[in-house]
Amino acid sequence: MAQNRFSRREFIEKSCAILGTVGIAGTLFERNMKPGQSGFLKKSEPKEENFDFEKARKKFKEIEKAGFTAHDAMYWEKAPDGRIKCTLCPTYCILRPYERGRCHVRLSLENRLATLVYGRPCSVAIDPIEKKPVFNLLPGSTAFSLATAGCLLGCRYCQNWQISQALPEETDSYDLPPEIAVKSALSEGCKSIAYTYTEPTIFYEYMLDICKLAKKSNLRNVMVSCGYINSEPLKELLPYLDVLKVDLKGFTEKFYRVVCGGRLEPVLNTLKTAAQSNVLIDIVTLIVPTYNDDLETLKKMFEWIVKNVGTKICIFLTRFHPTFQLQNLPPTSLTTLEAARDSALKAGLKFVYLGNVPGNPAENTFCPKCGKKIIGRLGCQVLSIAIEKGKCKFCGEPIPGIWE
Repeated sequence: MAQNRFSRREFIEKSCAILGTVGIAGTLFERNMKPGQSGFLKKSEPKEENFDFEKARKKFKEIEKAGFTAHDAMYWEKAPDGRIKCTLCPTYCILRPYERGRCHVRLSLENRLATLVYGRPCSVAIDPIEKKPVFNLLPGSTAFSLATAGCLLGCRYCQNWQISQALPEETDSYDLPPEIAVKSALSEGCKSIAYTYTEPTIFYEYMLDICKLAKKSNLRNVMVSCGYINSEPLKELLPYLDVLKVDLKGFTEKFYRVVCGGRLEPVLNTLKTAAQSNVLIDIVTLIVPTYNDDLETLKKMFEWIVKNVGTKICIFLTRFHPTFQLQNLPPTSLTTLEAARDSALKAGLKFVYLGNVPGNPAENTFCPKCGKKIIGRLGCQVLSIAIEKGKCKFCGEPIPGIWE
């Protein structure tokens, strides 16, 4: 009698389904989630009939006492019913007085929109630029890195969920105005400032003001983003950016809806808009087992990138490790990662890297013409550089990037 055999993918899918029937998988979702909603963790907003204006106003006063001053926000308009409509990201939150948007940092103040996190980062560090990861900007240099609390998505595998899914007042924050951030970066010998860890779009005004000052001080600007931003604010920001690193989290609307609580199309629009500018574009895709590791879908994604963004950008295919709400999945297999990289190279992409696999040859940079190693790396450490005046030292092929 023939035995039924499951593939690895089928085994994982069936195991998760079984866990769900006994209630274990339910712990991965928000308890008050309605049928049809995605499983991202976000504090629910009050229903219209339950909204308490006085309570919301009192809460705002408490936030102010905690040191979070309301700073005028950009990109909003009045809705027909008089409420405030935020137009910064594709969520388009419509807010009642003293109500916060989905990001939890933008707040309606009756006749205007404000941001609560201007000059109040909750995370500040000095990182190797390779940690972002960014491989085409001043290899071996350091980036002054900062983030505020909050996010406009709710990815179920977020590695920084402790701050991305937190309210600003729930975090330990710093008083760091733009001019002090730039001075600190310079005094620490950093060559760039990276807006990272959470989604920088939510602290857009703060980031934009730092970017302008950084440019004047010959510091490079790096935005590490999910790409969930509307075209008008993006176009205003792009002239001040040197690198835009976008997390293209998957290539189906279902993946974005179920895993991230967002939509794919706005991210693709961000990449197409950025491709029309002079900014260096890097794309990172975390390969999550059974969710976005289908090779046929990845092939379509790579073909789209070649057609709409270009062949000489950096692509990072990164190994997933169990975290946050997806601790029931195994790490991505090296076989899957290498197959995805082969597919990307066959599609015509020239610089394809594997992430979270220290020691793998695919974390090095190879000349697309002669095939020789031109940047050697081990994790975030740069071991060798064979690029001179922006060209391969061995054959003279121009290598896109900022090298000096």
